Amino acid sequence: MAATLGMAWLVVPLATAPAAHAAVTHLANPFVGATPYLNPDYVGEVSAQAGADGGTLGAAESKVAGYQTAIWMDHIGAIAGDSTHRGLQAQLDNAVAEGDNLFEVVIYDLPGRDCAALASNGEIPATSAGLTEYESQYIDPIAAILGNSKYSNIRIAAIIEPDSLPNAVTNQSKTACATATPYYETGVEYALNKLHAIPNVYDYLDIGHSGWLGWSSNMTPAAQEFAKVAKATAAGVASVDGFISDTANTTPVDEPFLPNSTLQVGGQPLDSAKFYQWNPEFDEHHYDEDMHAALVAQGFPSSVGMIVDTSRNGWGGSARPTALNSTPTTVDAYVAANKVDQRPFRGDWCNVNGAGIGARPQAQPYGSSDPIIAFVWVKPPGESDGDYPTATHAHGDPHCDPSGTQTDGNGGTYPTDAIPGYDIPAGQWFAAQFQQLVTNAFPSLGASSGGGDTTPPSTPTGLTVTGTTSSSVTLSWTASTDNVGVTAYSVYRGGTKVATVPSGTSYTDTGLTASTAYSYTVTAQDAAGNVSAASAAVTATTSASGGGGTGGGSGCTATYTVSSDWGSGFNANVTVTNTGTAATTGWKVTWTFGGNQAVSNMWNAAYTQSGSSVTAANMSYNGAIAAGGNTSFGFGATYSGSNAVPTLTCTAS
Repeated sequence: MAATLGMAWLVVPLATAPAAHAAVTHLANPFVGATPYLNPDYVGEVSAQAGADGGTLGAAESKVAGYQTAIWMDHIGAIAGDSTHRGLQAQLDNAVAEGDNLFEVVIYDLPGRDCAALASNGEIPATSAGLTEYESQYIDPIAAILGNSKYSNIRIAAIIEPDSLPNAVTNQSKTACATATPYYETGVEYALNKLHAIPNVYDYLDIGHSGWLGWSSNMTPAAQEFAKVAKATAAGVASVDGFISDTANTTPVDEPFLPNSTLQVGGQPLDSAKFYQWNPEFDEHHYDEDMHAALVAQGFPSSVGMIVDTSRNGWGGSARPTALNSTPTTVDAYVAANKVDQRPFRGDWCNVNGAGIGARPQAQPYGSSDPIIAFVWVKPPGESDGDYPTATHAHGDPHCDPSGTQTDGNGGTYPTDAIPGYDIPAGQWFAAQFQQLVTNAFPSLGASSGGGDTTPPSTPTGLTVTGTTSSSVTLSWTASTDNVGVTAYSVYRGGTKVATVPSGTSYTDTGLTASTAYSYTVTAQDAAGNVSAASAAVTATTSASGGGGTGGGSGCTATYTVSSDWGSGFNANVTVTNTGTAATTGWKVTWTFGGNQAVSNMWNAAYTQSGSSVTAANMSYNGAIAAGGNTSFGFGATYSGSNAVPTLTCTAS
């Protein structure tokens, strides 16, 4: 798909209006069935590095050239291009010539850009004049090019201003961010208005990552901020096709051995570990699903899609755990032994040492029913995140200094974890980083030939029924023997998929009919999108009546605590305790609010709300509670008026 380098690339003049579009169908998921465009400039960089390194490493490196990466419009000059990088129009013309119909572009030049860092500060000041420059000299010419009818058959995925609105949520104590925020909001609104008007452009707003906005005290305000900006546009929430997380970051998509953030170790939940600091979102999969729920609660349609940048979050290599280590007796030791994210601090972001390329770009990595609609490579692997200040590097960022430190805001000090021995400005080719990302890729780039891993996992075995009630069936199975890269197991009832289990090897199917036989199979799916053959089927018959208890009875109790309340919304935690003499296989908590409280998002439980009545049921990973043990879930909600604590009813199975 790569074309040879040309020599002259021109931007469309500002006065040039886009030609009228023919009728274009705007798709729910533009990544399905698409033919990705490969940036020939990046392909050339990868091929040159692979040729220089040669051998096994070079062979693995060469495969990276076969995957799509986004094209960054990170300064006004990038629109026209230069002697080494094609401009936007030249790239799109090349896509037309190649017959490719999926094009990814990053819109990244807001006034006062990246106010909480230095390495990626932009060229436009956070002033009224800067906003005018952004609109007229940056967004307008980009929209003029994208709106040309000769590109109408190309699905253009636009990644809108990484790190901008998340900084507007969490960094208002920084003067630069407080100053820039009004320009961020107005600038993003302007970009959405211009780009949404082009029917084959798909707009994806950046939502940071789980280690940034995962706390409920950040997630709900973030969803409100995104909704505020979107609702200010001419098309409202329809101007946003979806959201992207983990842009240019290294947070894993899944933490396979840490599926339950409330798991008790040494009397404390795992999210209390220093690495997580009470953030219940350990990975991007759970974060995106919960943020999706929060966004829907703010008025976005449930069809809004979530995409994840997996270009550098694989965390392969010898340090990656391959099996659960359940022996540590403290939360910090348990997390350290089992997390695939090898950073000392989740805030480390610049040229992170030990990182690896992650899952390959693909549509619907968890199936069509999951809100995550695609994995993409927004940050081209091998491009530096930034340099640090020295006598020869005046525009640097201390976060990129391998000898530097940073703090977590709670008194903890950590190394930056930047790759030692290098000082490469942002966006420039970083050979050592690329070599490391390829070496630590997960799944391995050396596992197969021809553009990545194409070998499906082995078929799950040992599917058994471990428990039944009148309305539920609990299943377990043996993980695939070659489960390197397995990200999920899909459970089918009677040939219809009923669940995707991101990690762990058990599932409780609920809402069934008493005295009825059900047939189940399970398949495994890896990070490259390969799916195993189905397991042997197993049949389970629900009982005529089920056990359990309510409130303070023989099954379980539930206690409700408001952890924070800011007048128009609040966060609450619910602890579910098994009061019976045997382990539970599942639980359900119900209550009725006394006012107009509306749940906006919930973690560690699946919920429904009808009017003032709420039902919260266990997830696949926390339905089993030992006798006398407990688990917990939490939620965020909005309200006005009174906020009395409701009476809870708990039912165990």
